[in-house]
Amino acid sequence: MATLSFTLNGKPTSVDYREGMHFLEVLREDLGVTSPKDGCAPQGVCGCCSILVDGKAVLACKRTPEQMAGTHVVTLEGIPQEHRTALAKAFERDGAVQCGYCIPGIVARASVLLEKGEPVDRVKATRTITGNLCRCTGYSRIIDAIQTACELNAGEAQGDELPRRTDFFGESYGLARTSTARPGGVGDVAPKYRGVAHALGEKDYVGDMVLPDMLHGAVVLSEHARARILKIETKDAEASEGVLRVITATDVPGERFVGLIKRDWPVFVASGETVRCVGDVVAMVVADTQFTARAAAELVNVTYEVQAPVVDPRAALSSESPAVHEGGNLLDTCAYSRGDVEGALANAAHVVEATYSTQRIEHAFMEPEACLVTPAGEGVHVFSQGQGVHDDQRQIAEILALGLDAVKVELVTNGGAFGGKEDLSVQGQTALAAFLLQRPVKTVLTRAQSIRMHPKRHPIELHYRVGADEEGRLTAVSAEIIGDTGAYASVGMKVLERAAGHCCGPYRVPNVRVDAKTVYTNNPPCGAMRGFGANQASFAIEGIMDTIARKVGIDGYDIRERNVLEPGDQFATGQLMTQSCGIRQTLEAVRDVYKTGKHVGIGCGIKNTGIGNGMDDTGRVLIRVAGEGLEIVTGYTEMGQGLHTILRQVVAEETGLPLDCMGVSTDSSPEVLCGMTTASRATSLCTAAGQIAALKLRNDLETKDLEELDGRSYMGEFVCDVTTKPGEKTDQPRTHMTFGYATQVVILDDNGRLEKVVAAHDVGRAINPLMCAGQIEGAVHMGLGYALSEDLPCTDGMPDSTDMKDLGVMRAKDTPEVDVILIEVPDELGGYGSKGVGEIGLVPTAGAVAGALRSFDGIDRFTLPMVDAPAARGLVPKSRAPK
Repeated sequence: MATLSFTLNGKPTSVDYREGMHFLEVLREDLGVTSPKDGCAPQGVCGCCSILVDGKAVLACKRTPEQMAGTHVVTLEGIPQEHRTALAKAFERDGAVQCGYCIPGIVARASVLLEKGEPVDRVKATRTITGNLCRCTGYSRIIDAIQTACELNAGEAQGDELPRRTDFFGESYGLARTSTARPGGVGDVAPKYRGVAHALGEKDYVGDMVLPDMLHGAVVLSEHARARILKIETKDAEASEGVLRVITATDVPGERFVGLIKRDWPVFVASGETVRCVGDVVAMVVADTQFTARAAAELVNVTYEVQAPVVDPRAALSSESPAVHEGGNLLDTCAYSRGDVEGALANAAHVVEATYSTQRIEHAFMEPEACLVTPAGEGVHVFSQGQGVHDDQRQIAEILALGLDAVKVELVTNGGAFGGKEDLSVQGQTALAAFLLQRPVKTVLTRAQSIRMHPKRHPIELHYRVGADEEGRLTAVSAEIIGDTGAYASVGMKVLERAAGHCCGPYRVPNVRVDAKTVYTNNPPCGAMRGFGANQASFAIEGIMDTIARKVGIDGYDIRERNVLEPGDQFATGQLMTQSCGIRQTLEAVRDVYKTGKHVGIGCGIKNTGIGNGMDDTGRVLIRVAGEGLEIVTGYTEMGQGLHTILRQVVAEETGLPLDCMGVSTDSSPEVLCGMTTASRATSLCTAAGQIAALKLRNDLETKDLEELDGRSYMGEFVCDVTTKPGEKTDQPRTHMTFGYATQVVILDDNGRLEKVVAAHDVGRAINPLMCAGQIEGAVHMGLGYALSEDLPCTDGMPDSTDMKDLGVMRAKDTPEVDVILIEVPDELGGYGSKGVGEIGLVPTAGAVAGALRSFDGIDRFTLPMVDAPAARGLVPKSRAPK
């Protein structure tokens, strides 16, 4: 142990630390200062741990304790109160907080500008946060908030004004809003629930939580993608000071294999078994500190018999390929057809045949996976950041051989997910450790471990043959799709099912045939990620639409205008479009932008709302009256999309009660069983369920005061159970509850670089326009990275890099202006007419980028990411940049 002396937030401070710690660990573990977050330590890429040292912004994870001796350190806890107030108000007002995990680091950097007291334009604000990553917002609203904070600090603005930008409904493009809103209710720009606490780093995430007598877990991952474990030696780790136990497969009392759909994923791989990917857990070390646990985990010695991994999905389908699982490497096939595809192709005036391929993508949520579990009675209380508290509950109960009532799962603030936190990560192992040791245990993954463990976006190969008549109207689509789902099923079969169902995009096609195969390999698992297969299919069909347009001699707008779905038309799966089909409205909203542009590309998108495909979609909301306030409970996860804020707005809309009397939470109570927070469904389903519950409360409020209703509960439930599976024999197929629609135009400058994106989206009803626009802006940012720079290449099943800097996530300085136009074509089923927004924002983006690039240099592009494009220069990490 050594001692560090320095000044922390104005107070002389001395602290003992362990050799090898970085300063962020000293702040968080030894001093309990948690506003600086750990997003990638010690990589120093994300900026979440930004602090002020001697007046300058630095990254705490890149400083050693020795370097900090004698310095003056200021964290968000110590900046002047007037600056805290201005920054918090601004970030809340301008919609700059979504999941919130990156925001304290950004606010810390921005506080330097307030200290200087100088005017700040967008260029200066952008430059200030260049060292910080945000995966949710697309940065624009953050830049707004920094400017606003500087104005508030200078007395040039008031904190209760409207957001800096309120052009949500295309007013600058000659459009107008069609709905109305009441203050605090549905349609209003109500402030984010707990937005101020998020901005100042005062709202705890799992990694920030501390319980009395708490221990720490650290996992040991496989070093090989395919190998038989011969021996697991734990004695050196067990002998380390501070280590209480090393847990392996033999310690599991119940089911050892888990999974959302197929139970094929081991919580621990046992000696004598074969690991299937480099994210497999072999052991867990439990110790008195996180630093000690991680150091001891390095001492667990595993002997392997290494085998050649299966890494190519086409080769995996060969009868000569080793089997990743006993049942073979073909996990699932989704196939359906309607009409006479071959006849239509034979008679088509134009036929396009092409193969498109998309890459593996890392979610790169800012908060690495974490879990805290404490013993509770004969069971456990789990603090999770997962996307499905009830799925967590079920699987943990199976691992521990307990009943569901012995496992309570409570959602803690989720620092971003995008689908990557649907599967169990460390919840099962951490629950087992707490159960065995009868003490609280917290496990937090490092960024490198996170990248190896959780499922990614599927790399998919799509071979299309498409026919059209003389005028470019589509007559047939034949698609063969192969997806690499990696080592475990996750929800991979559903992703490929979604790609198959969306193979025609938002276009009318009378003859369709599709075959989509989900294939096991020894690559990292792939599962849910924002867009869920629709993105990959969209890149292919949008490229083909542009090719057909050139054959016919028309532009990208006109080919789409001739083919977009109308009410009464059939979607690819045969589902009939209803009056809520708003794709044409989004297309017409950007007509002039596209027609008058020089280097422009256009893409249309469609994305299901709700899981559908024969499964129920359910929303449940419980309102409890507690004294003079309300507690609103749901089973869906708040992960930055604004669900908890929206539920307060729904209750305010129906009851007239003020927002500040309402709290919102998510837990595994059986009354609010909802399923996974996925498929862009939480807002549509929960607003419908929340309205039902709120109307019951309103009825009682007509005769009683709120205090007189103390202790009463009001339940709201909305169930959509009308969908059918793709290819199911039925006269009226309906594969999904409803859909969201979008058209985007990408504009390049004269150097072929990104200049602007205009995104027109039919959202049904904008429950909170500020948050709705922010969701789309963030999705577009992610879509641009998907198109140009993001990738997770692997060699022999191991990611080539687990460093965040090599993922290709775009920074603020690289992100173009994004104009969002909200279109409201109300849905028949979604609450207040709402449709899903979370995923559709990046469905058409890559196709629009490819179209813009072709208009600039005449090159057709069939592979993502398009790293050779002029627009990709400076975005692609050096490790992957074209020579």
